[in-house]
Amino acid sequence: MVEAVANAGIPIVLHGGGLWESAADLAPDKRAYIRRSDARIAELSSMTVSAAYLKGLLIDADTVFWSRPTIAAVLAAGAVERGAELRMMHAIQRAHYVEGSRVVEAHVLTDVARSVGLDADAFGRAIEIVSVDEHIAATRRLMRQDGIKGFPGFLMQRGGELVRVQHESFYGRPDAFLHAVEAAARTSPAA
Repeated sequence: MVEAVANAGIPIVLHGGGLWESAADLAPDKRAYIRRSDARIAELSSMTVSAAYLKGLLIDADTVFWSRPTIAAVLAAGAVERGAELRMMHAIQRAHYVEGSRVVEAHVLTDVARSVGLDADAFGRAIEIVSVDEHIAATRRLMRQDGIKGFPGFLMQRGGELVRVQHESFYGRPDAFLHAVEAAARTSPAA
């Protein structure tokens, strides 16, 4: 859905809120819950979830779930090349859900950055200095302010205000989501 909006030339600004606030080793029941949720998301959205993820990464007791490294990587991508954030986010998702890679590990994130055309050395320097904790805190404030309780959430800047964009009914229908976003953009901010 985000890709459809971006491909239409509508600017996208990513705000990472940190689903996994700290490094987490998950119990088998939590992994089973994630497996069911991922299957439902894949069914609704046509997202690819591979055996490498489902039968490898997800069930491996050594797999750590943590949002901070991936958010830092997305921010670092944007620091290295303006506008590279969305490309990096998609590549991280692919590495995680399709390739079954441990995207919390620095060398994996560097490989992902290289795969989207970023200079590995510049990326390595940038990821060390990005203000990831401040970014996550600011995103959490924005989520509270606008009533976003989960991930993902969408806000549209319309004039000087942010308007929440409902998205749940558009899973698997990116063109319909794009049309809804375009319609919302045409609506007067006072409406």
